[in-house]
Amino acid sequence: MTLIMFDMDGTLIDTQALITEHMVTTFEQAGLTPPTPAESRRVIGLSLPVALGRLAKSDDAVLIDRLVEDYRGHYRASLLTEGDREGLFPGAMAALGRLHLTPGVRMGIATGKGLTGVHRILSMHGLAEFFVTLQTPDHNPSKPHPGMLLRAMAETGAAPEETVMIGDTTFDIELGRSAGARTIGVTWGYHEPSELVAAGADLMVDRYDDLDAAIRQVLG
Repeated sequence: MTLIMFDMDGTLIDTQALITEHMVTTFEQAGLTPPTPAESRRVIGLSLPVALGRLAKSDDAVLIDRLVEDYRGHYRASLLTEGDREGLFPGAMAALGRLHLTPGVRMGIATGKGLTGVHRILSMHGLAEFFVTLQTPDHNPSKPHPGMLLRAMAETGAAPEETVMIGDTTFDIELGRSAGARTIGVTWGYHEPSELVAAGADLMVDRYDDLDAAIRQVLG
């Protein structure tokens, strides 16, 4: 059995503009210097409290809780007024469909997004049937702690050498490596490809059409 784990933001869906805009609004509302888009991209993939703490350069739990609540409020409000700004990257749907039909392959999600948001995205794009395990900060430590992958492997019975983590940030690569899994970095996301290579990605892909062959290669 092969377990293929996907990151969400920056790997399956393109939420860069949405996230960076709401980071600015959240920080401005709190009277803090807002992060630049580049700074916000650096923390996409971490759990929201960890990401906001890094951007605020603070470990003040009260401040971070307020920022989390405000950010989530802005995000929810925008979804009601701005329509679909969480589109799939080109080729993602076709790749997931192919893998779903491949004998012996099971798929899961490992993301910094909350579980409610994950369910909403999967429902919106008609992806729910593809994934057998959903790992989020609701019941795991933030990336790059290995907890998400270890829990997914325990739930599905997959061994580390049968598991592949696919993502766009160093957090994803570090998560996969620390859990003993194989790792594939994607070049269309929010960290530079060279950073993913330096973090230890087993292989890099430039498009979803290349993913099937990459998975076979890293699994040997």
